[in-house]
Amino acid sequence: METGTTKWVLGHKVTAHNTSGDYDLMIAETPPHVQGPPPHSHNSFKEYFLIVEGEMEFFVNGEIKNIKAGESLDIQPNTLHTFRNTGDASCKWVNIHSPKGFRAFFDKMGIAEEIEDAQTKSVAPEIIQKVIETAGDFDMIIKS
Repeated sequence: METGTTKWVLGHKVTAHNTSGDYDLMIAETPPHVQGPPPHSHNSFKEYFLIVEGEMEFFVNGEIKNIKAGESLDIQPNTLHTFRNTGDASCKWVNIHSPKGFRAFFDKMGIAEEIEDAQTKSVAPEIIQKVIETAGDFDMIIKS
């Protein structure tokens, strides 16, 4: 995924940005009422979310947190988490994974935005199955 390349990943519009540091940076938009990825953790990655517009509901180690525009959430390795947009407006957010490496998940699982019905295709049963089967390859440990 080159800088500025936008893909739909599990219902979310994600644009990757190249960085010189040891982290991956994505700008994303989640349409209203869209669920996030399956509850998961990362053994190696720290993950950071900054909500730029709207709000997102996060599930973190069994606790629900509503994060609004201007607020952020820092997720340490081995922390079970997911998120969803429960509101009626889109949510725009910044996502950082450190160290670098998780961007490969977005590259592999995403559907290019110019493909017809890309958002719908990004949540097709075969994509969901592929995510479940290969998540571990990206240090995405799905809670079974």
